Amino acid sequence: MTLQRTPLFESHVASGAKMVDFGGWEMPVHYGSQINEHHAVRKDAGMFDVSHMCAVDVSGAVPKSFFRRLIANNVDKLTTPGKALYSAMLNTAGGVIDDLIVYWRGGDNYRVVVNASTSVKDLAHMNRIAETYDMDITPRRDLAMIAVQGPNAREKVLTVRPEWRAAGESLGVFHAAEIGDVFLARTGYTGEDGFEITLPAAAAPRLWEELKRAGVAECGLGARDTLRLEAGMNLYGSDMDESVCPLDAGMGWTVDMKTDRDFIGRAALEAKGQNKAFVGLKLLDRGVMRSHMKVVTAHGEGHTTSGTFSPTLGFSIALARVPMAVVAGDKVQVELRGKLVDALVTKPSFVRNGKALV
Repeated sequence: MTLQRTPLFESHVASGAKMVDFGGWEMPVHYGSQINEHHAVRKDAGMFDVSHMCAVDVSGAVPKSFFRRLIANNVDKLTTPGKALYSAMLNTAGGVIDDLIVYWRGGDNYRVVVNASTSVKDLAHMNRIAETYDMDITPRRDLAMIAVQGPNAREKVLTVRPEWRAAGESLGVFHAAEIGDVFLARTGYTGEDGFEITLPAAAAPRLWEELKRAGVAECGLGARDTLRLEAGMNLYGSDMDESVCPLDAGMGWTVDMKTDRDFIGRAALEAKGQNKAFVGLKLLDRGVMRSHMKVVTAHGEGHTTSGTFSPTLGFSIALARVPMAVVAGDKVQVELRGKLVDALVTKPSFVRNGKALV
């Protein structure tokens, strides 16, 4: 199979990145030191090529009705142009087809950003639903996306692009501004402040190089994963998928059951309810937790969904699905290489804005 490449592929190769297959895309896993890249984001600023993710423009006569049916969260919360909403598309059994962000661009225009590995099935699902509403679904593979994250990320971006300063400085968290053909969003996947910048593909290498010269560290998928796990952010395919309902994946806050919207999967969620608790784990012994490890509790068994060594905290952390009676502060055991080791149950978030939460 021929791997797809982003508009920044040559930039990664020129910087000596180690390239790997990620969901059919040839992507950088690191540029020499994953640990250094991780710390750069927590302490200063780092950038990630996220052009493999798919921006999808949605328009039509009744876009709100379309999204009220399509996603579990309530699109009516988007009352200001540029506001973003995190949600999930569900199947009829209540399983997560994908998690995504929806931006309202004003009028009848929206932008959705979906995951790279699920984009084909996402678009097929969206197009099936769109037929009922006469919607236009347009994947924007002509665009690139660069995420710049860290305590100094926003200032470094605005120094490189002073023409964005007026919009960028006033931009609220989880909001976006359109500056010509640039979509500047104050969102991210690291637990740090910053921007996710969507721009024409041809313009991406120049911006990447200018940010690099400004001292923004190039970062790969390895650091992106340890950062998002420290922040307690779900990864599709690990922490949830089509066999897992959002209530069992710590995503209950993204499901709007207060209104009477008949969104896809609602009936299944109402029938099944929540059956598992989604928690964080702090390893109290030596070792590194990974995904799919057995968790033994006083109330029955569960399993880890993601796990890693936390560079910020200096010990191993994990996300886990366990019996409902398990709560933060409980002691449990995790099976590592055939041996049960002690772990502490925490809330499923470990580091935010550079500060330890556990």
